[in-house]
Amino acid sequence: MQFTITGYSTALFSTWYFIDELGLLFDAGEGLTSALLRKSCKINHVFISHADRDHLTGLLSFNQLNARPGYPVIYYPKDCGSFPALKDFSIQFDPHVSGTVWQPVTHETDTFIKDDIFIQAISNGHIPTPGNSIKSLSYKIMQTKQKLRPELTTLPGIEIRRIIEERGQEATHIETHTNLISYSGDTPVEDHGRWQHSKILIHEATFLRSEEDAGIQPYGNHSYLEEVMEMVSGIQIETLILGHFSLRYSSALINRSIRELCERYAINIPVFAILPGKTVADILKSEPVNK
Repeated sequence: MQFTITGYSTALFSTWYFIDELGLLFDAGEGLTSALLRKSCKINHVFISHADRDHLTGLLSFNQLNARPGYPVIYYPKDCGSFPALKDFSIQFDPHVSGTVWQPVTHETDTFIKDDIFIQAISNGHIPTPGNSIKSLSYKIMQTKQKLRPELTTLPGIEIRRIIEERGQEATHIETHTNLISYSGDTPVEDHGRWQHSKILIHEATFLRSEEDAGIQPYGNHSYLEEVMEMVSGIQIETLILGHFSLRYSSALINRSIRELCERYAINIPVFAILPGKTVADILKSEPVNK
């Protein structure tokens, strides 16, 4: 499956990613609707990673323009009190948005958005919380398929149909899951195997550990670019999209750092960067940084 991904991601200011073919949005930072214009009406499902304002300040205008009975469905970490408050405010401010569905989700929730596509929610360490409360999530877009059991591949179709009629499809097929796209949201690098076998990984890389960082205390639990690249070097993914860079870094410095780390860690897959202040349409058709 080919994807058209459009996105903007600058730390502290705004982050959002739109996957056209799935009518799906990850996060909803400022400027979302002004960038997508009428394309925003294709969005049926919005998955918000956490309640930091740079990830949700575009939600009100998006909802005001696109709300209709039953849609969009806005999914959010279940213990974030900001979202019920935002729902109440939006209905008071724009009564016509009352048809929007606000759906809390928790760790390992699987949400089907199509017959064969579901979104898996994964807790992360961006917002430390007591106990089992969930305030920050990452997401995986998973595709499920029924695959013929290997030991039956030589049987004729008529025989397979007979087995299904007598014993059910589970006797002939196994369910397989493919990780189409993973989205980290804001999070430090915690589990090096978390994104294993992702076809596309969208990961934040807020800090570079460069001269520009001298004397500055990093804010919040975020990723460093080198940590992300080291992690990627040890797992199997097909494409990497990096974003959420701090505005303190120039585009030239970010690109140079990515190329240097690709060489250091022998990363040969395409690596794309959402540079600070830039909206990128159809990211996967742009030029990889490490080409």
